[in-house]
Amino acid sequence: MTRTALITGAGIAGEVAAWWLARFGWRCTVIERSSELRTQGQNIDVRGAAREVLRRMPSGGFDGRTPARTVDDEVGDRSTGEVGTRFVDGDDTPLAEFPAGESDTDGATAEREILRGQLAELLFERTRGDVDHRFGLTVLRCEEAPDGLDVTFSDGSSERFDVLLVAEGVGSTTRRRVFGDTAERRALGLTMGYYSVARAPEDDDWWNWYNAPDGRSVTTRPDNVGRTRVTLSFRSDDRHDELSRDEQKLMLRDRFAGAGWRTERLLAGLDVADDLYLEDLGQIVSPTWSSGRVALLGDAAWCATPVSGMGTSLAIVGGYVLAGELAAHVHHRDGFAGYERILRPYVEQAQKLPPGTPQVVHPRSAIGLGVLRTALRVAGSAPVKAVSGGLISPPADKIDLPDYAHLIPVDGNSAR
Repeated sequence: MTRTALITGAGIAGEVAAWWLARFGWRCTVIERSSELRTQGQNIDVRGAAREVLRRMPSGGFDGRTPARTVDDEVGDRSTGEVGTRFVDGDDTPLAEFPAGESDTDGATAEREILRGQLAELLFERTRGDVDHRFGLTVLRCEEAPDGLDVTFSDGSSERFDVLLVAEGVGSTTRRRVFGDTAERRALGLTMGYYSVARAPEDDDWWNWYNAPDGRSVTTRPDNVGRTRVTLSFRSDDRHDELSRDEQKLMLRDRFAGAGWRTERLLAGLDVADDLYLEDLGQIVSPTWSSGRVALLGDAAWCATPVSGMGTSLAIVGGYVLAGELAAHVHHRDGFAGYERILRPYVEQAQKLPPGTPQVVHPRSAIGLGVLRTALRVAGSAPVKAVSGGLISPPADKIDLPDYAHLIPVDGNSAR
């Protein structure tokens, strides 16, 4: 009998889980609260074990043959063109430069850099022929029965599934409905605003990072659609993500007034930006990722925040392992247990941020800023680079990735 899964959230984690479950012969339904696929988002990287997962995903579908091309190749085709990470002072003088990595893992700029929206579109295109996608829909309630989970949707319809996988964001409403308030949100005291501006002659293909006094930083990054991606971040213990869009823009203009470097032009671009996304960073730590026939996945389970450098890689590896463990076990309970046993150590490594993060790279005082810039000059010097390889890379390969190829039906076809 074909097993069924409902996945809430058409993001990276949810689409990877859907792709693999469909390949293992499951019938999958993905619902998304937005009326259409969300293709917004900034530069993200794919590292370590996540790249291996994408290599195991043929870009041509489910024919079961050794693929000539994989999803990893397609991610490479959509590269943002970022050549590395450069720290600068207010006069645009480089303090340190770290070229892009040349392996699966190393470097602040990874070998695979892509816009979040383009990765979401790519995964959606690879799943929509075998997965039932429904937009503008959420879970209203779910009730467990001996042989399934009865789910009522926001449009009043109901359906039964074997399992529900909650692949939502940090503030997941489905998680709260099923798990209550068991998940802990650990605030990092950092707010980040992301948007894009028209590319200017001074914008190059480096990830340029400028630190200003009072715990502020400004970065610009290239993309492959002719714009410049901007991040404004500052230290604060207040909540700003619940402000209206206009209030967020006003707050950012006030916070970054007089910051120096290219900030005046970037703030002028903020006035007309229609893609601003602002978040108050916080990690999610949940004592368990499953309850009955429901499991958490992605940021809803373990958000490590962008400063970990591991968010996208965790989503990809998590979706793969959850799908594989469910396919490998007759009972969902055993699949959920295997998923958590394999993945939790990987997640915990990612959530262990370097000491002093994010305060060290967002100093408030002029003295602290001077110390940071001196440290960057030393880290970027040739002798130190030769010994250390430059910046420390995230632990993206610190997992013994299972191989679930034997679970794919002989004909390689999905259940749909």
